[in-house]
Amino acid sequence: MAPFHLFSLLFKQFAVWGVNSEYIASASVHGHALLDRALYLPKAWTDAREHCAHAGVPAAQRLATQPPLAQQRLQRAFEAGVPAAWVTGESVYGDARRRRVGLAEQAHASVMAVSGQEDVWRAGRQHQGKSCLAALATEGWDRLRAGDGAQGPRWYAWRWLPLAAPWPPDWRRWLLVGRRRSEPTALTASGVFAPQETALAHVVRVAGSRWTVARCGAEAKGESGCEHEEGRSWTGWYRQSTLAREA
Repeated sequence: MAPFHLFSLLFKQFAVWGVNSEYIASASVHGHALLDRALYLPKAWTDAREHCAHAGVPAAQRLATQPPLAQQRLQRAFEAGVPAAWVTGESVYGDARRRRVGLAEQAHASVMAVSGQEDVWRAGRQHQGKSCLAALATEGWDRLRAGDGAQGPRWYAWRWLPLAAPWPPDWRRWLLVGRRRSEPTALTASGVFAPQETALAHVVRVAGSRWTVARCGAEAKGESGCEHEEGRSWTGWYRQSTLAREA
């Protein structure tokens, strides 16, 4: 399989501040690297201006949810010319339909995890994602490798369901479904937007790269000192995370 590059979005929570951070990383057959990061401050923080001031949060900083923050970092990476054939992320991003549509409008192939709450169009009818998963037969699954983990190769059973055709010619949408042999009823789903000639094995590999970026985020958390309370202020966290990115 040919080498590929992708951006993967990861949602992580820090126990020190009680706030969350986002990472955008690049992964390929050659390795992985942290590209950008941002702190997500919940409403409880942005409403407590005295608390923000004590932590050094800029006075102009206001509430911004995770998907818009991720979109800002993603756009910044695209504008910087970082090569990427795919975009992938967790369901907190995949459930944001506007973000998925935005990627499609810019012809960016994507594999975004979804929770199954949203309706999907199949065979001219609208179905809830979870109902599509519940109706899947036990046959017709392909055993494919989704990358390597701490304990070796990650092998799962996979299948994908064609969805309504998108407006760009020669592109397609699918609902990608995965399951473990040990837990056949525990299904995971991702929305796929890609050129029509894309192979299932390649999409599975992209979906599996989220584990690689999870490791990248964990490494950044440790290297930035957040596990040792070294990033207890806005400026301190950004300084430490910048050093972790360059490490």
